[in-house]
Amino acid sequence: MPVLKVIEVLASSEKGWEDATSVAVKMAAKTVKAIRSVYVQDMSAVVKNDDITEFRVTVRITFEVKN
Repeated sequence: MPVLKVIEVLASSEKGWEDATSVAVKMAAKTVKAIRSVYVQDMSAVVKNDDITEFRVTVRITFEVKN
C-alpha cells in the first residue's frame, strides 16, 4: 500500500483561479514527484481600482512517497 503525503501550496495568477491552480501544480512538480491530486482549499482575489488584478488560491497537493 502506498504512503501518501499532503502539502499546502499558495499560488497566484493574473488570468484566473484555474490558472493559479495550474501554476501551483507546475511549481510543486519541480520538486515533488508522483502527484496524485490537487484540492482547492481557498480562493481570493486582489482588487485595485474596481478591477481584479490577481487571483490567489490555496491548494492541497497529494503525492505518493517513494522509497
